Amino acid sequence: MEKIKIGDIELNGRVVLGPMAGVTTLAYREFMKPFGVALSYSEMISDCGLYYSNNKTLTYFRTAKDDRPVGLQLFGFDFKNTEKAIEVLEKYADYDILDLNFGCPVPKVCKTGAGSAWMKRPDEMVEYTKKVIEKSSKPVTIKMRLGWDSEHINCVELAKRMEEIGVRMITIHARTSVQGYTGLPDYEKIRGLGNELSIPLCVSGDIFTPEAALNAMKITGAKLVMVARGGVGNPELVTNINRLINGEEQLPPPSIYQDADYALQFARKLCDYLGERDGAMMLRGLLPKFFTGFPGYKKIRAEISMNIKSYSDVERILNGIKMRNKL
Repeated sequence: MEKIKIGDIELNGRVVLGPMAGVTTLAYREFMKPFGVALSYSEMISDCGLYYSNNKTLTYFRTAKDDRPVGLQLFGFDFKNTEKAIEVLEKYADYDILDLNFGCPVPKVCKTGAGSAWMKRPDEMVEYTKKVIEKSSKPVTIKMRLGWDSEHINCVELAKRMEEIGVRMITIHARTSVQGYTGLPDYEKIRGLGNELSIPLCVSGDIFTPEAALNAMKITGAKLVMVARGGVGNPELVTNINRLINGEEQLPPPSIYQDADYALQFARKLCDYLGERDGAMMLRGLLPKFFTGFPGYKKIRAEISMNIKSYSDVERILNGIKMRNKL
């Protein structure tokens, strides 16, 4: 398989782990890495949070040796804040790539002018990115949408302008900002774009199966594909995408025993990372996703989402599943 490079950083694989608020902690990234993730991104980090030393924000840029290569994703609306945030990251963080979030459609982000609201101001967006590239010692990548709405699809023009000023990779989520996560991604809007760029194009949006990943890459000419929601509770999706791209046979679906084991591995990492109480609270929303494909596990999913308060609760439930389904 052809090696893809972002600046001087060589990637081993074609699957990028997408940034997800409340999901892509260091613990999650470390858990997913062995399944074939070529590049991971952090949760999106507020530049103002870094500038004003918000304690929670400062935890978002934690990385580890087996988390590499890793990109930290910033969002903001004013370069004055972003400039200070980059200074904080370059002093205290250990990372490979700086990513700019121009794709978040969440209203509380967009109303400040950040996230995908930048796409309503394309000239300002390019100028802002140019300043970030000049400031950052790390390669700069961006993530954006097709456009603000269906009447203003401007991602192709922006991609070419971003390439010209020195962006090293572009990720496009194939929906507009107005769509949020509803409706279907429209990869036809960026058909062949990857073949027109000299930098890697990564595509995103409803990548829930290996076939969807390969189809999106074929339509767009993208060299990379981003897995986000589709990989939560389904880590072997990453492995099978890489295998399909390589023409290899896909792994059979994991058993309930194997998924319980994966869930337990992740739970241990997250509780070690956040502490038992905070880890258990986050696991309430994430662990049920490991068991969505198994009929008859509705009660188990409900118990996880409502009752776990510590790692011992998680261990009791998941080891119970493993014991009942041990081969």
